[in-house]
Amino acid sequence: MGRFRILSYNVHACIGIDKLHAPDRVAHVIAACKPDIVALQEIDVGRARSGGIDQAHTLAQLLGMKAHFNPSTQNGHEHYGDAILTALPIRRIRTGRLPGFHDRIKVEPRGALWASVDVGGAEVQIVNTHLGVWPHEQMLQLTTLLGPEWLGHPECRDPVVFVGDFNAPPGLMPYRRLASEFTDVQKEWGARKAKPTFPGRMPTLRIDHVWLRGKAHIENVEVVRTPLSRVASDHLPIVVDIDVASAEARHHGGHKKRGR
Repeated sequence: MGRFRILSYNVHACIGIDKLHAPDRVAHVIAACKPDIVALQEIDVGRARSGGIDQAHTLAQLLGMKAHFNPSTQNGHEHYGDAILTALPIRRIRTGRLPGFHDRIKVEPRGALWASVDVGGAEVQIVNTHLGVWPHEQMLQLTTLLGPEWLGHPECRDPVVFVGDFNAPPGLMPYRRLASEFTDVQKEWGARKAKPTFPGRMPTLRIDHVWLRGKAHIENVEVVRTPLSRVASDHLPIVVDIDVASAEARHHGGHKKRGR
């Protein structure tokens, strides 16, 4: 078996658009999708605004998974960043803060987390990130992520799933830079079916992406827009079903185009 379902979700510190802090609500949104791997952005650990809890651990416990967390921001005992959750065998390979404008102006530092997940005997590299809001800053961060310490590292072998909140809609330079090396799963599944993810209540922007590199079969892509997901966070989650085991047999030399 080489099939898995991955979900990427900016959970907004589990604070919904109704201002309610409710990790259990976020967990219900995720659990309803039945993912094997969960990539989360905007996770609080030990922060006063979210009751001092470890949101990565709390969500993992509610979902029957284990959490790997990377803080992009640390202030004493308060941490904030990204996480990968799964019950599959996993090795955390690299975590770190990305370059950006935070050392010059008051903006949020950004980070990334790279883990290798065993999916039915196939190793899949998962890189989860949350980029800055300005295209120039995003390009700086992508230069690092596409470089020899991250996605260009010899150990970052295909298949690779690069996920997160990129703050970069189609058409802008950061998106085009990624599209030159990766497959945008929403566009691959069917450009006319590609759905926006932000803001959650009435989404108009497609800034949360799942990118794929290497031979793999995309079996389904869905932006989860339910009554609960529309209030649980200011973003909607994106869910993708991928089969890496039979990719070569089905698609010798590349990906199968769907929905074109």
